[in-house]
Amino acid sequence: MNQPQNPDHYPSISDDILVDSGAVDPVYQEIYQRLKGFDLGSTNAWTRGQPFDYYKRMREESPVMWTRGRKPTSGFWSVSRYDDVKHVELNPDIFSSQRGSMHMAVLPPSGKADRLMYAAHNSLINLDADIHRDLRIQQSEFFFPKYVETLKERVGAKIDDLLDNLERQGPEVDFAKLFSTELPMFTLCEMLGVDEEDRPNIIKWMHYLELAPQFLTHPFRMFMAEPMFLFRFNQMLEDMFNYGERVMADRIKNPRQDLLTVIANATLDNKPLSQNYLDGSWLLIIFAGNDTTRNSLSGTIRLLTEFQDQRQMVIDDKSLIERMSHEALRMTSPVMHMRRTATQDTEIAGQKIAEDEKVIMWYGAANRDPSVFPNPDVFDMTRDNVEKHVAFGHGVHRCLGNRIAQMQLNMAYERILDRFPNIYWTGKQKIEPIILVHAISSLKVNLYGKGAKRPVKVAVS
Repeated sequence: MNQPQNPDHYPSISDDILVDSGAVDPVYQEIYQRLKGFDLGSTNAWTRGQPFDYYKRMREESPVMWTRGRKPTSGFWSVSRYDDVKHVELNPDIFSSQRGSMHMAVLPPSGKADRLMYAAHNSLINLDADIHRDLRIQQSEFFFPKYVETLKERVGAKIDDLLDNLERQGPEVDFAKLFSTELPMFTLCEMLGVDEEDRPNIIKWMHYLELAPQFLTHPFRMFMAEPMFLFRFNQMLEDMFNYGERVMADRIKNPRQDLLTVIANATLDNKPLSQNYLDGSWLLIIFAGNDTTRNSLSGTIRLLTEFQDQRQMVIDDKSLIERMSHEALRMTSPVMHMRRTATQDTEIAGQKIAEDEKVIMWYGAANRDPSVFPNPDVFDMTRDNVEKHVAFGHGVHRCLGNRIAQMQLNMAYERILDRFPNIYWTGKQKIEPIILVHAISSLKVNLYGKGAKRPVKVAVS
């Protein structure tokens, strides 16, 4: 439930602004048509991957398109062109994150006491202006290049351990489960200072949080698939928040040299943060602390299988790995969208948008805008503007952990291609029914090439 306010602590964001209007249609006349062919609000529609053909139609025919919401939530505007996405990102005074940035829906009045939803709206990603800036600055030392360097040895050793495990279980393995999930979670726990025995819980909590949107939109379907889901989910929430509250309290009394200590001891106007903020920080860490890295790792293996010329190019010249990593982020776009809310009447690409209407930025569409990336559906690490993608967002809310993610990706790709240069996606994968991230939960690969068997090592006497 919503935590009571302590007058000695910095007050939480008021939930008065989080009520949805429930408007079916926009205030102003639409100048672009509503396209058919894909339901942006349906979680199951995303299990087939991102709708790049539909994105193309959006950019060309309806760059600012209205979609009706599901009752009781209002509809939203979709922005799909690169320049329009950047415009929204670069004007946080007009397009607010503080009314929720990660979900299309707005917290309904009946949900205001829910600790999960309230924590979500008091996390760094959902804050604006001075509050966002001040908290981000306090955490930033753990994302500077100097700190990133201190992680490299530990991350490299973990990559080697994971690759050893792949080799033991090969030739065919689930790369997403055995590598992509494990590496970023290890790095996150190292940064946070999570004790070794507690780390398996992080993965479990992350799994249930990712399934939450599916339960909210299709509760009967989820109940039929897993009758105990609601009970387990509620138990998970209690365990997760209790653990976070306990460990944050410990870091206040017994500070360490880790990110959790910085978060727990953060202040605003020289006041400690309320429990709602701490809940929000803990929730954001669990839910969003590894999505980009995890899904980009799996997505890149798919791309290397589909674009063999690029694989050979980077094998021949390892200096191209960083360029390959950026191009894979553009192509994969692991975080598929973020939301903003208009704080005043405004306009995008000629379309009038009213105050309080929601605006969704589709990063996967922007990252394949041909006006910025010629031949956008081609994986080409030699592009002149390979780093221009918006996979990490843009502006004041650009992903704080982008250097950490890039470091992990670069190190992983180099060592994977050294050990398994012919690693090959078999075509089997599972994409979770999640709208926020392109969540690849399973990706079957053959470590040695298409249909290959484990190489026989011949001992030389």
